[in-house]
Amino acid sequence: MMREIAIVIGFVALAVLLLCVGVIFRKDHRFRSQHVHENERMKKDGIRCATSQDLEMRKERKKLKVLS
Repeated sequence: MMREIAIVIGFVALAVLLLCVGVIFRKDHRFRSQHVHENERMKKDGIRCATSQDLEMRKERKKLKVLS
């Protein structure tokens, strides 16, 4: 039982180390942003964050109510 736990902990430690390699050797030592609004390809395709789209729709709806 202890042997299996040690093996699992070893695999988890190895996975964390391998995930950190990109950050360690990158010039700015940071992960790339995973947010939709900062992804160039999604901007190009017109895909935006659901939260910001919702905010825009609410503002638009408020303007329409004021004008009516």
